[in-house]
Amino acid sequence: MRKYYKYLILLTIFCGNASLAADAWPVRSIRFIVPYPPGGPTDLMARSMSGRLTEALGQTVVVDNRAGAGGNVGTEVAAKAPPDGYTILMGAISTHSINISLYRKLAFDPVKDFTPITQASIIPLVINAHPSLPVANVKELIVLAKKNPGQLSYGSSGNGGGTHLAGELFKTMTGTQLLHVPYKGLSPATIDVMGGNIPLLFNDLTTAIQPYKSGRVKILGVSTAKRVQQIPEVATIGESVPGYEAHTWFGVLAPAGTPQLVIDRLSRESMKILQSDEIKKRFAEVGAEPIGGTPQQFAAFMAAETIKWAKVIKASGARVD
Repeated sequence: MRKYYKYLILLTIFCGNASLAADAWPVRSIRFIVPYPPGGPTDLMARSMSGRLTEALGQTVVVDNRAGAGGNVGTEVAAKAPPDGYTILMGAISTHSINISLYRKLAFDPVKDFTPITQASIIPLVINAHPSLPVANVKELIVLAKKNPGQLSYGSSGNGGGTHLAGELFKTMTGTQLLHVPYKGLSPATIDVMGGNIPLLFNDLTTAIQPYKSGRVKILGVSTAKRVQQIPEVATIGESVPGYEAHTWFGVLAPAGTPQLVIDRLSRESMKILQSDEIKKRFAEVGAEPIGGTPQQFAAFMAAETIKWAKVIKASGARVD
């Protein structure tokens, strides 16, 4: 019996010390892992948030780019980091909803190995077309595709990427037969659609907006539920294909087991930052819309996205070994 009480006392002391440690957090710099190269939208958003988090937390938040394998390299690093509140991750649709179905084996579990903090943003996708393609909108594209089954090709950022799967979802929902042409990134794909080497491209707004503004490509439709502020004259794909919605998204997560007090504070501070005019302006530079939301809301969103894209991946046969 004495040993039992001694155990209870020790457990109480341990839990109390853990609580005090969480209350004192942070006492040193925090690593913010970005699983993609410097200079892209994910990196810009993380760096924009890191500066404001540094101010809010009183400790430096340092961005650490760990690119490779569609985001899997950096995400694995974050998953295996100590859950002490000093490592966070800017996850994305690929790392936390797509890759689990796309890759035969992952070195991390996107659900069990992470605790959500908040959804950072979404970036709308668009359907680009070369100016010579004789269509002006999604309805006309569907008619043309059905008249020429298998003859129209569309580019994407690569096999199994978000833009590829957005194209596959479009094919399924419209009953069209489009030929997929994977590229190594959206920049070379955009160059090819501007040059007329491919007629169509499922692109993100970040990459597409300047060529569209300069008249080098058309935008036939945007993938979000509502029209976007940057190009309000362009209809949504859903206006012609009811229920169609697809976008790239990003969110902040921590290794599973990170103290709840730390998660709660990171969530509160992140949501404040995402609501600020400064961050709205910075995110708009890459075509992103800040979102925010609680950890529970972000977890539910990711779960729904994982189910949605698993079905599209299975139907398309997409696979990355």
